[in-house]
Formats: sequence, C-alpha cells, structure tokens
Amino acid sequence: MTTENNLSENEENKPFPEENTAETPAEKETETTSANTEEETSSDVTEATETPSSESETSEMPSPEEKPAENLVDLSLDEALQQMEKIINAENAGEHTKEFNNFKEMANRAIHHDIDAKKTEYTEGGSAAENFSYEHPSQSRFNALVHIFREKHDAFQKNQDAEQGKNLEHRQQIIDRLKNLYTNSEPGVNLFKSIREIKEEWSNAGQVAKSEFKILNNNYFHHLNQFYQMLDMNKEFLEQEYSHNLEKRQHIIARAKELENETSVQKALNELQYLHKLWKEEAEPVAEEHREKTWDEFKEISNRIHDRKSELSAAIETEQNANLEKKVQIIEEIKKLAEPQDNPSHGYWQNSIKRVEELRSEFLKTGNVPRKISNSNWNDFKTILRNFNSQKNNYYKSLKGSQQQNLDEKMKLIQTAKDNMMSEDWETAVALFKKLQDDWKQIGHVPKSMTNKIWDEFREACNTFFNNYREKSAASTDNWKENYKMKRNLLEDLKTIGDEEGSVEKIETIKTSWNNIGKVPRDKIGINTEFNKTLREKLKLNKINEYELKEDGLTENQLTDKARKMKNQIADLESEIVKLENNMSFFKNPSRDNPLLKDTYRTIDEKRVQLDGMKQSLHHIISGE
Repeated sequence: MTTENNLSENEENKPFPEENTAETPAEKETETTSANTEEETSSDVTEATETPSSESETSEMPSPEEKPAENLVDLSLDEALQQMEKIINAENAGEHTKEFNNFKEMANRAIHHDIDAKKTEYTEGGSAAENFSYEHPSQSRFNALVHIFREKHDAFQKNQDAEQGKNLEHRQQIIDRLKNLYTNSEPGVNLFKSIREIKEEWSNAGQVAKSEFKILNNNYFHHLNQFYQMLDMNKEFLEQEYSHNLEKRQHIIARAKELENETSVQKALNELQYLHKLWKEEAEPVAEEHREKTWDEFKEISNRIHDRKSELSAAIETEQNANLEKKVQIIEEIKKLAEPQDNPSHGYWQNSIKRVEELRSEFLKTGNVPRKISNSNWNDFKTILRNFNSQKNNYYKSLKGSQQQNLDEKMKLIQTAKDNMMSEDWETAVALFKKLQDDWKQIGHVPKSMTNKIWDEFREACNTFFNNYREKSAASTDNWKENYKMKRNLLEDLKTIGDEEGSVEKIETIKTSWNNIGKVPRDKIGINTEFNKTLREKLKLNKINEYELKEDGLTENQLTDKARKMKNQIADLESEIVKLENNMSFFKNPSRDNPLLKDTYRTIDEKRVQLDGMKQSLHHIISGE
C-alpha cells in the first residue's frame, strides 16, 4: 500500500542549495515558529522515512558552502560602547549575544590598543616596562556593560527554557490530537479541515529543546504517516490534498522565479533557503504526474540562483579591496608625518598628533580587507603608529636640553626678584622689576612639570614688591584708624540685613564700599575675617553665591585672588559632576525616568547651573568687563 509519506520521500530527501548566511526576517520568523533549525528538521524527517530511491537525484544538487565572513566595520571605542549600551537597553537584550560580543571585542581591542600606546610612550621615555601602570578611563564603563549584559542574558535563557517547556507540552498535545484523528474520529468530522489545522498549528508551534526535538519530530511524522495510511482508501481526500499542495508548489516556484531577478544576491539566497523549508514542510504530497516535474523545475531555478553566489563573492572582494586601498593610503600618510623633510617644530608635532588621531579613527572605521592580508595590514598599521610616536618622543626628548637651560635662566630671574622684593629704593627697584618681567617673557619653554611652580614663585616675589611699593606710597594719606571705623560701621550694617526684597542690592553696596576702604591697623585686621563670615551667612540667607555679587572697586590683587578662588571652585564642581555621572553608569537603567536617580539628576542640574554662572563670572573678571 502506498502512503502519502512514501509518495513524497524521493523529494523530501533530495539535497538542495543551502546558504549558511545571515538570516532574513522571513527565515528568522520561520525558525522561531517551527520545532527547531532546518538542518534538524530535514535530517529527522529523513530518519522517519525510507531511503531515497534515486541516487542520481541526490548527487545533482550542489552541496552547502561555508558561511562567508561577516563584513563588520570596526567602530571607535565610544561608538562600540554606545552600541553595547543600546543592546542592553533593548527589551530583548539577552538574545543578541552575537551582536553584543562583536561590539565587546571591538571595545576591548580599542582599550588595549590605547593601553599599548601609553605603555610604548612610557617605555620610550626611558622608564622600565614593569613599572608601567595605567587605568583606561573607559574600563569601568566597559566592565559594567559586560556585567549587566551577562545578567540579562541569564534571565533571557531562563525564559527560553520555560518557553520551550510550554512549547513541548503544546506539541505533545498536537500529536495526541493527530493520533486521535485516525484512531477515534467521530462520524461527520471533516478530516481535510482537521488535518490542515493540525499541520498549520504544528508549523507555527514554538521551539523546543534540541534534546527533545528528534524524538518529538519522529513521533509526529510517525502518526502523520499512520493517518495517511488510514486515508489511503479515501481517494477523494487524497485528491483534495494533492490539489492543495500542488497549488502551494506553484506559488513557491513563482516566487523562486522572481528571486532570479533580485538585485541583492544575499537576499535571494536567504529567501531561497526559506522556500525550500516551505517546500518540504507544507507542499507534500502531490499527484505522481506532477511530483518529478515540479521538483525538477524548482531545482533548476534553485541551481541558477545558487550559481549567482559568485556575484556576491565578487562584490565582497571588490569592497574589501577598496577598503585595503584606503587603509594603505592612511598608513602612507602617517608614515610621511613620522618622517618630515625639514626640522619639525613644536607646532608641527602638535598638528601631526591631531591628524594621526583622525587617521587612526578613520582606519578603525574602515571595513574588512581580504582575509589573507588582514593580519599583515593590521601589523603595518601598528608598526607605523609606533614609529610616529617614537619620532615624536625623540623630538621632545631633544627639547629637554634647551628647556633645562631656559629653566636655569628663569631661576636666576626668580632669585634676583626675591633679593630685591623688599627694597625701598623705588627709583631703581621699579625699573628692575619691570625689566625682570620683560626678560621672563623672552625666555622660551621650560619642562612642563616646572612651569606652574616657577611662575608662582616669580609672581609672588613681584607682587610682594609692588604691594609694598603701593602701601608705602599711600602711607602718608592712609588713615588706618579711620578705615577701621568705617569698616566697623559697614559690618554692623551688614549684620542687620535680612532676606527681604532689596537685600541683595544692599549687600552689594556694602561689599563695594568695603573694597574701596584701605588697610586697617594690624591689631584690628581680624575685622576682615568677621566681615567675610557674616557675608557668607547673609548670602546663604538670600540664596545667592558670592560670585554672583556685583562688586566695584577691586584692586588688581583682589581681582587676581578672586579669580584664583573661582578657578579652584570650578575645578571642584566639575570633579563632583563627573563623579556623579560615573556613579550613574553602573545602574542598569541610568535614565531620568529611574526613580532611584531622580535626586542625583536634580543635584547634577543644580551644579551645572552653578558651574555655568561661575564660568561666566570668571570670564568677566579675566576680560575686565
């Protein structure tokens, strides 16, 4: 007796062109709604049937080929970290393991490249490699992203296991219904409609664990085979089944013909694989007179589409060769920058450093090159970068000698300034200090580590002299006791101010008057501390910062001191903001919608407003506005 399953064996077991390439949306949907992957379905179905009767047919189709390497483009470190964070914030983050690992590898490679560059610079400066220590600023963010993704992937896997358990139970129920259909069917049941519903429901059921699939699938086809044996005598039903499946085959063949004109070879290959799945799962069996004819037509179209794979390989090769040419040009440009024709200046190397960083980013963003020369191209790139850094470091090492000489000359000026800063021979000393300041400007660069230190020493000596000069010059007209009396009155007025309307203007008036009053006797100098303390209390009461006060009459020294304090406050505020933002990066959901971070975001916003105000005030002080 011939059954439906036996009628379709020859075609079901014939190999067909399979493209192990990236999944299309249609292919992916099919895999998530069927029992498991195509390879498992085809092999397991073969075990449930007999051996193909035609050896010649199995040898005509081309065998599956290797999956082409994915043409991923290396991203910069920041871009890779952004992509990792984007995946983590996705609703179904856990299922994107492959994409996440690709971006993780890019980020990890970029971090190690930066560390290697730092180490090379460190060792070329004459330091021992074993003493090198450097923590990459993006390492903590990278580690946090990896940790968060691992948690999401574990949760996703647990959900998958639970879902597969439900799907297994569902498929068992479908098999029970199929078994019942041919063993206990009630009179009047529409078998054609019932088997269609069962087959469609089986096709749309979700995935199960691989360990369960083989037995489950064999069991299903066993009962399907039994069902068709029961229907062997029902010729009317078989004719309906044949007609329905033939129509499906014709639709599949029509779509395959359209794929021959598809401009994207990769898309055509992916969809062809999906059509073969439909052919095996939903277009069996058909009447004997149509069986070989339709299969041969579909097979010939498949072969023609499969032959177009050479076009895809040629397109990839063309793109990779273009990438190689671009990367070689980048390497050549860096090589020229590392070997300047004329004696390079400090400005040349600073501009070259910026340009090389641009070229480095461009190199990493450029796509893949032919695999056979990928390693050599990457090694050439790393070698030329090391050579550039070596040449640059050699230049700055050569400057150390001249910088040391400049340092010696400036130290002599500092010593001269210190020796004369208490001099009261005004006619000679004033001219001397002006000359010292002019000479300081004419001397070139000193070692960076000493720049701020020696400038502070020189400025302090000069300020000491000129402050002394102004004090002595004004001594004849400066009534210190009267100054103390006026300051005491201003202090008492300040103490009476509350937080009523107009209080800020009163504070500004008092502060300006205070600035315009000269010195007080040494034994009364404590009034300045008392005034500053009271001023801070009144500012806090009126919710205003000191830098927001409008002050007139400040001397040059007072302006310099105010600017210095403001710079320190700005640096502290910036450091606090960075620390708060870094702390938020360790949260799984660092958005403003997170109730745990609501206060933190408010604090950051307040500090940013304060920071902007301080920067604007500092700009006014420096520009003299």
